[in-house]
Amino acid sequence: MITLALSKGRIFDESAPLLAAIGLSLAEDPGKTRKLIVATKNPGVRVIIVRATDVPTYVQYGAADLGIAGSDVLAEHGGVGLYQPLDLAIAKCRMVVAAPEGFDYESAVKQGARLRVATKYIGTAREHFAAKGVHVDLIHLYGSMELAPLVGLADAIVDLVDTGNTLRANKLKVVEEIEPISSRLIVNPASLKLKRSALGPVIDAFGKAARG
Repeated sequence: MITLALSKGRIFDESAPLLAAIGLSLAEDPGKTRKLIVATKNPGVRVIIVRATDVPTYVQYGAADLGIAGSDVLAEHGGVGLYQPLDLAIAKCRMVVAAPEGFDYESAVKQGARLRVATKYIGTAREHFAAKGVHVDLIHLYGSMELAPLVGLADAIVDLVDTGNTLRANKLKVVEEIEPISSRLIVNPASLKLKRSALGPVIDAFGKAARG
């Protein structure tokens, strides 16, 4: 049995066509069932539904043989114990620094000001600002990041942006782009060795489906 770890939301929605293309459509809609283990049309493959941030951990420790995770999540996880054979080019967005429209971010950075930055991507933010030589105090939040600058909790935020509508609605703007984000297929190295004959074709099928 091959186990694939997936999370609900955008990654699941955009991976669904890929799963259908390679014969792994789910037998039940995760949005309509409370089941956390769902069968696919292939009797040899099942899907486990976990939080997006937990996908790499399930794969790393072998509870899942493979999974689909955003590169943002993988960066925070560190990618330890994972093989990443494919960028599936789905769930694309950008990791950015955003600040209130009236905040002069460039001047603050040039003047060496110590910025307060709110984010749930602590590792990514720390690495980004350290590389620029910018001093920051990182504030760890789990959601509603845009609120932090509005109430004085932070000067800026590091977060994912797709359309930018939420930023604009809260009078924030992108002041710096950190990196593009997309979702990748990740594989447990031990599973690849022990189940190569079963996993190999699945990985190849994902590759062909992703290429269109």
